[in-house]
Amino acid sequence: MALDNYWVNAVWSIIPTIGIAGFFWFVIRSILRADRTERRARDRVEAQLRAERNQPRPGPDQPRR
Repeated sequence: MALDNYWVNAVWSIIPTIGIAGFFWFVIRSILRADRTERRARDRVEAQLRAERNQPRPGPDQPRR
């Protein structure tokens, strides 16, 4: 009986840690996906503006405007 109680306590002590880790993973994943989507949208807008102005894409040593 004592061994059964040990394993139940072990499982119940691990469950909150797994839950918090899952929540943390979900939040970080959402932040990274939102950042990636925002960067794509910004690149599309900048490419469209460059095309309208006939300007080349800035190189790594040129400042962005």
